[in-house]
Amino acid sequence: MKSDNNRKARADRVWLTRDDCDIDDFAALVSKKAAKADYPHAYDIVKNVPVYNSDTVLSAASDPAIRRELMAEWVEVLSDGPGVLVLAGAFADQAPVDAVTAEFQAMIDEQRKAGTTSGDHFAKPGANDRVWNAIEKLCLRAPKAFAAYYANPAIAMVCEAWLGPGYQVTSQVNCVNPGGAAQSAHRDYHLGFQSADVIERYPAHVHRLSPVLTLQGAVAHCDMPLESGPTLYLPFSQRYEPGYLATGMAEFRAYFAEHHVQLPLKKGDAAFFNPALFHGAGDNRSNDIKRMANLLQVSSAYGRAMESVDRTRMSAALFPALKSMLAEGAIDEPAACNAIAACAEGYSFPTNLDRDPPVGGLAPQTQQSLFNQALEEEWENGRFLKALEEQAAKKLT
Repeated sequence: MKSDNNRKARADRVWLTRDDCDIDDFAALVSKKAAKADYPHAYDIVKNVPVYNSDTVLSAASDPAIRRELMAEWVEVLSDGPGVLVLAGAFADQAPVDAVTAEFQAMIDEQRKAGTTSGDHFAKPGANDRVWNAIEKLCLRAPKAFAAYYANPAIAMVCEAWLGPGYQVTSQVNCVNPGGAAQSAHRDYHLGFQSADVIERYPAHVHRLSPVLTLQGAVAHCDMPLESGPTLYLPFSQRYEPGYLATGMAEFRAYFAEHHVQLPLKKGDAAFFNPALFHGAGDNRSNDIKRMANLLQVSSAYGRAMESVDRTRMSAALFPALKSMLAEGAIDEPAACNAIAACAEGYSFPTNLDRDPPVGGLAPQTQQSLFNQALEEEWENGRFLKALEEQAAKKLT
């Protein structure tokens, strides 16, 4: 009998079920308060959310030691802390935001003209305007606007803090129109997009692993007062281990509805949060605010991104634009590297090792490395395009 009990105890530790979800345990966990002393680089704690001044952060981060301290602070915010942070003024210069907003609105107009209705994971279709794979569409139609936007150093820094180098950016535009209803409380990709029956098939360590493979972010493309319905958050909820199962349960959704927090954002602000944080877009109760955000889903080099993105085609479009911008002094080299990181593949695998062996190292050259090499050596556009295509062909079976 003791042996049987030990086996059951082990199974209970490894497999989470809906029976493991306890609202009292959850309430005790999320009742914690964030202390300003724990996050010394934040200029304020608003409704349990650390808020950082991006100019101050970037100035301090010019010292490599302080940059490392800042990134460590953000990791603790996102892991064991409130699970969400705000970068106020992430775009001090709002011109890149305005330029990209115009492109996003054009995409939305084209979708409407074509009669295309985009669905939503956690809201009724038609409640908002969605543009899927906005990152590739933006890069192909307006590569200079893409470069100026994704060159943003604050965004690159928080992505690297949580995911390390080699991360991959995907994005979707979400425009919640006046009268648009809130999303249901949820967690995000990976496990957050599965049914409870499927989630129960994954062992507990996968529940713990999934959140560290992605980072969620949102860039405000307009001012977002509370009546426009900016994202609702429940700080510290990412720490609840069976939370992927709990989000679908009525008592947990009711608790979220009563205890969530909501912060207004200004155009150019950015919020980043652990994908396991309970969250959801709010009701747009305004009369005339089309609340547009660029939703960033940033994936670890070791994870599987949600969307299929043709990064070879994106790189071919971005290369001449970046060359021109560097020559004109419109962008500097570190900013160009940030744009490349959002565009090109930063991981060597999967590949065909017969055709693409790891010569001179443990892994073949990445697409990002090829892109940087071509810029440094001032390749002609045709040479870079040929090298891109040859590299891509090597990866095929």
